[in-house]
Amino acid sequence: MDLKTKLGAGVVSAAIALVAAWEGRSLIAYVDPVGIPTICDGYTQGVKLGDMVSPQRCDALTEQEVRRALSVVDRSVSYPLPDEVRVALSSFVYNVGAGAYANSTLLRKLRVRDIAGACQELDRWVYAGGRKLRGLERRRQAERQLCLSSLH
Repeated sequence: MDLKTKLGAGVVSAAIALVAAWEGRSLIAYVDPVGIPTICDGYTQGVKLGDMVSPQRCDALTEQEVRRALSVVDRSVSYPLPDEVRVALSSFVYNVGAGAYANSTLLRKLRVRDIAGACQELDRWVYAGGRKLRGLERRRQAERQLCLSSLH
């Protein structure tokens, strides 16, 4: 395995760990705080209440979605981002979705190379279903701290 592949695998592993720390895991589908059927570590695509999956299937779904989120982040700017920023923002995209990210002030700041400003924007994303959620506040704080850590 070449160095670039090893480094990429490290970013994916770090992003999976960050996502898993905040999403929580359920092998049985449940309704999330905004009313969306959810399973595993926040996976929603095609999920119906009553669905059940194995831990191995959850691992695969989480890795697939983290890789997708990381790809969204990497394709969204024309310059290389520090790995800490990539991990933090892939967790963010995993949580809010690519569409919300694409239309965000956070991304606008990132595109003009205002990485610190983009990281600070994470603090604004603490609402779900119109309600401020303490869990999202804590998650965004952790993502912001990681995002900013490579800039000091």
